[in-house]
Amino acid sequence: MIENSDDKIVTIFGGSKCASDSPEYKEARDLGARLAEAGYTICTGGYLGIMEAASRGAREKGGRVFGIVMNQFKSEPNRYLTDKVATDHFYDRLQRLITRSVGFVALRGGMGTVTEISLVWNKLTTRVLEPRPLVLIGDCWKEVVAAWEKNLVVSKDDLSFLDFADDAEQACRIIMEKSGGVRV
Repeated sequence: MIENSDDKIVTIFGGSKCASDSPEYKEARDLGARLAEAGYTICTGGYLGIMEAASRGAREKGGRVFGIVMNQFKSEPNRYLTDKVATDHFYDRLQRLITRSVGFVALRGGMGTVTEISLVWNKLTTRVLEPRPLVLIGDCWKEVVAAWEKNLVVSKDDLSFLDFADDAEQACRIIMEKSGGVRV
């Protein structure tokens, strides 16, 4: 991956199994487009579903898209990536998805998505990462986080690291406000 230190990278997490006509796919495509138009570089896990949709939206607006892929996976990365980094281990992949990003957005997904946002959230609450936005798009996350708050040890301070958005437009606005703007 050839990175420019001026790149403002936003990592987008979400499920790989949504179809191109699903609401989540359309929302992720819109998000990728909006972030690319705002000058951000998109980073995803590089495969199908939400990852493809966000990549596609960004590429359609002329944006740059990093895909962090796994050598162990047999499927091909999506065709909308401009740059690809292959990793051998899940933790290395997660680290690459997280460390250079100025913000994160998650759409509905499965356990992989839960793992990704849990790691980011934990790194934020333990101050391993400098503060940056972690935006959860959609009603599903409010219910999931409420269940975690009820059944796990999740404090109000922990919750302050999360932002909830109804749609791509609101998520993009939060990223722009909380990540210190974009390069011109």
